Amino acid sequence: MNFRFFNQKQKKEIGGPSVAALRYDPNSDAPVVIAQGKGHLARKIIEMAKEKNIPIQEDPLLVENLIDMDLGDTIPPQLYLVVAEILLMIEEMEGTQNKS
Repeated sequence: MNFRFFNQKQKKEIGGPSVAALRYDPNSDAPVVIAQGKGHLARKIIEMAKEKNIPIQEDPLLVENLIDMDLGDTIPPQLYLVVAEILLMIEEMEGTQNKS
């Protein structure tokens, strides 16, 4: 049996990107996984996000945790801090864009 170990960059180059999309409603308990995919599907999701000016954040470890979740699932509590930091960064980016 052959075993091959890849670092994240090699894995992305060979299998294509992986992506998970979240939706956050401030009135809900936690963000929800609304889309996910690998390879060609991931590229289409990224393309759609760019077309609609949806912020994109690369975080391979976060995606690795989200990609195995079911669509419609809320993120688990152990991911709250990481996702909260991303949401704050996006909010700051949108705030500076609106001032321009």
